[in-house]
Amino acid sequence: MIQPPKRLNSKPEMKSPQSKAVETSPKRFEVQTELTADKKMIQTIKNLKDEELRNYDIRCLVNQAKELGEYLQEIGLKTNQIRKFLDAVNRLKVKLAQDKDEQFSTIETEIVLLKPKLAYATARKDNEKTNPVKPLNDVLSEAIDRIKDTPDFYRLENLIESIIAYHKAAETNKSK
Repeated sequence: MIQPPKRLNSKPEMKSPQSKAVETSPKRFEVQTELTADKKMIQTIKNLKDEELRNYDIRCLVNQAKELGEYLQEIGLKTNQIRKFLDAVNRLKVKLAQDKDEQFSTIETEIVLLKPKLAYATARKDNEKTNPVKPLNDVLSEAIDRIKDTPDFYRLENLIESIIAYHKAAETNKSK
């Protein structure tokens, strides 16, 4: 009886699913590498001139906030969860306005302390299959890191207001 030749490498060559997708379908690979709305916004914030939030072009901010608001609606984030952070920012805005010199230093500590509040809100939802607070946390934490003075603070307010507006619009369109 004739025996088949012995293989030098007895293990079959294994390819990861991703590498197979790359070989068989370039379009599929493009979909895999496309950034989600939160990642796009984070990338934009990280690349801001002089690392200052005020340099976030308002048109770009609005367009990206639209994408993010719709994305957050899609993954199940509730409007009141975003509103909590806007309310905190609005309280700081009032406190800043009450300071006759509008010194940023009067609210700087409280702005930085928004990050632990975001982290806590994210941790409360970690047991869910998809955490809808995490993308918001990631974006706002990156934005908070770029706040150096009052104009940066006001741009954060613009950012949160825009996200809420488009999130609510997406909710309204979804219910129709």
